[in-house]
Parts: sequence; C-alpha cells; structure tokens
Amino acid sequence: MTEVPLSNLKWQRVAASVANHLRDRILTGELQDGDLLPKEDVLRATYPVSKPSLREAMRILETEGLISIRRGNMGGAVVHRPSASNVAYTLALVLRSQGTGTVAVAKALQECEPACAALCAERKDRKRAVLPKLRALQKEAVTNVSNLVQATNTSRRFHEAIVELCGNEPLKVIVGALEVLWSSHETDWANHIRDPGLVPVEERQHALDIHAQLIDLIAAGDSVRVRELNAEHLQFVQHYPSKVAANGVLNRKDGAPIDPMLIRFELGDA
Repeated sequence: MTEVPLSNLKWQRVAASVANHLRDRILTGELQDGDLLPKEDVLRATYPVSKPSLREAMRILETEGLISIRRGNMGGAVVHRPSASNVAYTLALVLRSQGTGTVAVAKALQECEPACAALCAERKDRKRAVLPKLRALQKEAVTNVSNLVQATNTSRRFHEAIVELCGNEPLKVIVGALEVLWSSHETDWANHIRDPGLVPVEERQHALDIHAQLIDLIAAGDSVRVRELNAEHLQFVQHYPSKVAANGVLNRKDGAPIDPMLIRFELGDA
C-alpha cells in the first residue's frame, strides 16, 4: 500500500472541516437555496486556510450537490438545499448499478404513493394545505389534455404533489425520489413518442377524471378508498411508457434501464 504523506492528510482534514461547517450552515437554513457563497477572499477571512484547502472544501460540497460553481463575471458558488431530486440521482446510480429497471420503480410507486394519498386525506388542514394545489394542477391538466407532452408533465406534477403534500417528511423524501425517477422516465418517453395519437385524448381525459375522483376522496377524508383508487390508477397509467418501438415509441422497451443522466438534466448539471 502506498503511504499517504502526513501533509496531505492534514490538508484533507482541514478541507473536510471547512466543508462540514459550510454544510451545516446550508442544512440549518442559514444559507438558503440560491444564495451565493461569499467570494474566496471573504471565505478565507472566515476560514483561515490555504487556497488549496478551501478549494478542496468547495469540491466536496459540489460533489454532494450542495453547491454548483457558476463561471463568469456573475459567477460564484451557488447554494442548493438538498431535495428529493438529489436523492433521486443517487438512487438512480444505485439502481442502475444493480441492473434495476423502470418497471421496479413503477411497482414501488404503486405501493408507496397510495400511502401518501391516504395521508393527504387524513390531514386536518387538507382543505387549506392540500386541495388548492391539487385543484390548480387538475385545472391546468384539463387545459393541456390535447398536448401529450404537456399533459404528461402536468399529470406527473399532480402525482408528485400528492407526495409533497402528504405531511410526512421521510415519505416526502423517499417517495419523492421515486417520483422524480418515474417522472424523468415518463417525460422522456412522451418527448420521444412518434405518434401522440397512440394515447388518445379520450384516455388522457379518463386519467384526469380519476385525478378528480382522487381530489374528491381527499376532500371527503376517505383515506381507505383514495389509497385503493390511487393504486389502481397508477397500475393503469404506468403501462403507457412500456409500449415498444413497433407501436410508435422510439427506443423504449418494458423494463427500460434507469438513466441517471435524466435526473442530472432536471438538476441543471448537464
């Protein structure tokens, strides 16, 4: 084994210490999403370390997705608060390394998202905190039903909102990451379909009618039925992105592999 010089170990420890402190400031909200970190000379006044140590600390945070480096006159290190998309990218890498395809993600959502829908129905403040958002998305979806790409995008946002509004923070992160994976896959599918008529407008409208029923069940506080309907609905609509090229879809097959790069596009890192 090659020995690592003690000076290198010390340099790495110093960089890690600076990264730890800045990470804490991001996670506690002292540094908000979209904030710019101070310039290098200001940071070095706060953290009296060498330039290489400070730059290594920045590299650590950038690797973790907590900052991105913007070049140019208006450049700097931009803060990114952790989100389900960050978790989704790491999850996509793990699933891809295991050879897990999108069918498994779809199945996981069939099990997990209905639980979030049930929690939405159980919220005492659902009329104020849940229903306005879902109804606004439903209205937008009905307006865009004739455009497959827009309809797919809005429909996915509706399902993501069910998770986001469930009121349980761990589920929001875990199931939210699965939603990001499936949304990336389904949106990519919609953008590559040769014949949008393969998903007739009548079928898109039927899916939106189910969304309306989900909203009504949440409004009524019927957590049992909304869980059942959400699971049935997902099982039906998820079969569309599995249609093969012979049916008019480019480069798609049942069980398509997870593509982490689609998540990077969402995060704006590509």
